Amino acid sequence: MLTLHVAESSPESAVLVDGAHIAAIGPYEELAAAHPRARVRRWPGILTPGLLNPYGPELLEGTYHPDPREAAEFGTEPITGERARAIFLADASRQGASARRGVRRMLAHGTVAVAGELRTRAALDAVRRAGLAVGRRPAVLPGPASFSPVPLILLPRLAPGGPARFAVFDVPDRAALVRLGASTCVATVLAGRLVHRRA
Repeated sequence: MLTLHVAESSPESAVLVDGAHIAAIGPYEELAAAHPRARVRRWPGILTPGLLNPYGPELLEGTYHPDPREAAEFGTEPITGERARAIFLADASRQGASARRGVRRMLAHGTVAVAGELRTRAALDAVRRAGLAVGRRPAVLPGPASFSPVPLILLPRLAPGGPARFAVFDVPDRAALVRLGASTCVATVLAGRLVHRRA
């Protein structure tokens, strides 16, 4: 089934998705007229190729992402450093669930690709199951490990025939995205599937 994604601040860059691939990119009115049966998903803000997060190992292997049911014991924020290592040493089975929750946080920040050498099966499986692409880590990292690193690393432009992998941010333009960060993400699409949608 064809799905047409359009963001209100970038209607000239609507994306027509056919399965896991991009069928066409162009002005919304033209694509809608050419494909009247396509399901339409309307988003606020801008539609972009999505982000590369270069901190795969730090966020998925060196950070513990507590389950909401563990809030009384661990709180709700990611745990790093010695405390995270102690949690994983005490119970290695927590690595898989933590990595999956870390991937969900990445998706909620418009991440469609990760970089960095992942060494644990838990992190590799979480990335693979989500459908995240794996990219090259930049020679110079953009500051401390974060779900919204500064500066953000946008992937290359989308292209017809390419993978349907992109994100939508509730900002008026790219300058605002740089200023406000990846927490403005409202939707993330991987392999044509809507894998994150802000409630």
